[in-house]
Amino acid sequence: MDQPALADAFFSARRTKDTLPLIALPAEPDRAWLRGLPDRHARWLRGQGAGLAGAGLVLPVPGEDGDLEAVYFSPTSHAGDSWRLAHLPAKLPPGRYVLEDEAGLSRGAATQACFGWALSQCPDRRYKSDGADQGVAVGRRARAPQGDAPAVLVWPKAADRVETSAWLEGVVMARRLVNTPAEDMGPAELAEVAKALAEQHGGRFEQVVGDAMLGEGFPAAHAVGRGATPARAPRILMLRFRGSRSAPTVALVGKGVVFDTGGLDIKPRSSMRNMKKDMGGAAVALGLARTLLELGTDLNLLVVIGAVENAVPAGSFRPGDVLQTRKGLTVEVGDTDAEGRLVLSDCLTYAGEQNPDLILDFATLTGSARVALGPDLPPVMARDNGLSTALAQAGHEVGDPLWPMPLYLPYAQHLRSTIADLCNITEGFGFAGSITAGLFLEKFVPKGTDWAHFDLFCWNPSSRPGRPAGGEAHALRAVAGFLRTWKFDRRS
Repeated sequence: MDQPALADAFFSARRTKDTLPLIALPAEPDRAWLRGLPDRHARWLRGQGAGLAGAGLVLPVPGEDGDLEAVYFSPTSHAGDSWRLAHLPAKLPPGRYVLEDEAGLSRGAATQACFGWALSQCPDRRYKSDGADQGVAVGRRARAPQGDAPAVLVWPKAADRVETSAWLEGVVMARRLVNTPAEDMGPAELAEVAKALAEQHGGRFEQVVGDAMLGEGFPAAHAVGRGATPARAPRILMLRFRGSRSAPTVALVGKGVVFDTGGLDIKPRSSMRNMKKDMGGAAVALGLARTLLELGTDLNLLVVIGAVENAVPAGSFRPGDVLQTRKGLTVEVGDTDAEGRLVLSDCLTYAGEQNPDLILDFATLTGSARVALGPDLPPVMARDNGLSTALAQAGHEVGDPLWPMPLYLPYAQHLRSTIADLCNITEGFGFAGSITAGLFLEKFVPKGTDWAHFDLFCWNPSSRPGRPAGGEAHALRAVAGFLRTWKFDRRS
């Protein structure tokens, strides 16, 4: 029997006599507001002095017997609805709580707030010596945290329970995949994750492993991963989930570089430190697939993952090598640390051969995107500016921000090679690195196929409520929201 949904541990359908109210403080509490409260609460809050204003406050109020009677708090509205309650569970004793002002919450705000409430109680403690096993949250459902009882929230009436739960399952899965050390998350382990996901949701799983990739037409991806040990041989993973006969086909393509040394153009220590996260695109693609399946979104879904390790033994590919690709284009290697786009070139070509209505690729591709937009705002680019704008709008609506970046075609000239069809970097042109990477990928997407590329960070460099330092599932909720409502134009 499968485990219950992860969200079940953090929510209740009804209040009981022991349920405690959570009461939001206004932005500027005044005397009129205080007069509307029970006298005991007003006296207690007045005793806090000027401390009633500010984000992130949590003020427990005792009753006549000294036991907790209510909790006043200030929502962290500056961070968006997804995190307005995320600071609360860590500051509350275990118990059941209800929002007293839920009538003012829209469906979207309530759903996001519930997501943040639950996510803040899902720390990844698998590698802590004093941490209870919480499950890896891969193909099977994650288990709720063991140990301390959680803070339980009575579902707000406006909240979409199914969406909250599906977001939680996908995001926790993706985060924990990114957090897993490369020692425990090689190409074979990533394949097991994909296989388990397919088995749980009635999908079909296939993989092409090692030298078989050459015969099956994945030469560029094989070149990147061929230097790894046999136990960590490169592979292409394919998952298929069938929707209704009239459902559109969407391909999710993920960069799964389980560890990136930079290859022979080796990274410095500081840049290599967190390169277990270079499979973040694959983690988001798999987590997104999980969310869409949990939501019951009617799609014919194809997931393609290039799972490799960019290692540095004698068999590694070299700067100056000319690689064949599945599409037939030749690529000169200008930098072995620009390996993700080589892996994706074969994966995108394969995805395009399946004649999908839409291709979406996810990759921790460039540092340029972080320089331009920082760690929390991934760029999305597409041939059709309307598509990238629609994806960014979907992200805005669910509190998972994206920024539309232009695919400025004149920059593609800088990808020229003197001996091959193109180079994997822009020699002598040190600008617009995220855009030129997107332009490289665009060459491997069939003309006329709708496509968008997400240049992700998949990492929180510092801890905030609901967003601990470590792996992050950027763009997952944005794309899930987009695909739930997008109207696909059927081909003639």
